[in-house]
Amino acid sequence: MPILFSFKSLALNPIAFHLGPIEVHWYGIIIACGVILAVYLAVREGKKRGIKPDDIYDMILWALPAALICARLYYVIFQWSYYKDNPGEIIQIWDGGIAIYGSLIGAMIVVIWFCRRRFIPVWLMLDVAAPTVILAQSIGRWGNFMNQEAFGKITSLAYLQGLHLPHFIISQMYISGAYRQPTFLYESVWSFLGFLVLITLRHNPHLFKQGEVFLGYVMWYSFGRFFIEGMRTDSLMLFNLRVSQILSIFLFVGAIILAIYRRRDQVNPWYLEGNTLNVDF
Repeated sequence: MPILFSFKSLALNPIAFHLGPIEVHWYGIIIACGVILAVYLAVREGKKRGIKPDDIYDMILWALPAALICARLYYVIFQWSYYKDNPGEIIQIWDGGIAIYGSLIGAMIVVIWFCRRRFIPVWLMLDVAAPTVILAQSIGRWGNFMNQEAFGKITSLAYLQGLHLPHFIISQMYISGAYRQPTFLYESVWSFLGFLVLITLRHNPHLFKQGEVFLGYVMWYSFGRFFIEGMRTDSLMLFNLRVSQILSIFLFVGAIILAIYRRRDQVNPWYLEGNTLNVDF
């Protein structure tokens, strides 16, 4: 049956509304919603594991700025050939251009530092946060969708319709004169599945030692990201190699090795034991 209409003119406006001269972008709203939900869920789980809500709130006050700065720095470093000639655009994060791996690196450094100062088990805090972080990542990919970022190679309208996608997604995937693979959606779905797996399994008795929920998150996300990154056309590159694929391999293998090594240590408490004040990192 012939196609009687086109989706090309239906792209969504990335600006949600204006506050005077200030443009409020959907990108920021969506990421903020993901963070708020992640913090709420982390606080609920933290109470069950013996972590005070105030400790989580205080940690977030440090971790969020660090994550945002590192996410932008990570992106700018690997796009320096452009930003060295356009330094005024370095701070324009509202137009996109932040890297998840950069934000995770920055946030993890803060978590380790903070937990050491508050005498909270680092691995336990990472375990509590991991499922909520991957959920926030799943939600955050829709910010890329609104900005028409994180897309894949050229495809056909028939292919996108064959995926039974809503019209608004198909129209938004018409970028630079062609329909594109919705790799943002692939990663969003993969991350959400990871969230469901982690929250379903982490309360099983004698399944996870402290640290293994977090390492499971690292393995899950990096495994999927490696393959999805290979489909993208806007990847950060280093010597003709995709940076995220290199890092994904390193993280996946490293998480497996670390999980096996730590499992051999019988001293490590179970995740469900919660805060035993046994700070082991």
